[in-house]
Amino acid sequence: MTTDSPRTLVHLADSDLTVKTEDDVRGKEVVDRNGDEVGTVDDLVIDPDELKVRFLQVGSGGFLGLGEKKQLIPVDAVVKVDEQVHIAQHRGHVASAPVYDPSLVPQAEYYEELYGYYGYPPFWAAGYAYPPYPFYL
Repeated sequence: MTTDSPRTLVHLADSDLTVKTEDDVRGKEVVDRNGDEVGTVDDLVIDPDELKVRFLQVGSGGFLGLGEKKQLIPVDAVVKVDEQVHIAQHRGHVASAPVYDPSLVPQAEYYEELYGYYGYPPFWAAGYAYPPYPFYL
């Protein structure tokens, strides 16, 4: 699809970067286009060179953190942020997304597969337009 590889992305929690409190979506519930719960934003996956959020890390299921499933959702899927984070997809679509293992560092192919699955061009593609607020640091 593209010729350029993405830069290394990092979790906000693993960096020394911060988000303004009023713009921070971590801890907010994520809901699908029907208002059904998808999970909770656990962390933000960022591009430290451009200071942009690329993915929301969303945790769902489990009990007290045990058995919780992690998903990465491109910020491009977010349509609104209020008390919740609203995404354009159905909950089942997110649940069927390519598996994310937070203990592994995803490769460019994984990111490209993820963007393709959600139907968005990857952030390194020619002509990519970053979504507007609230996804900047």
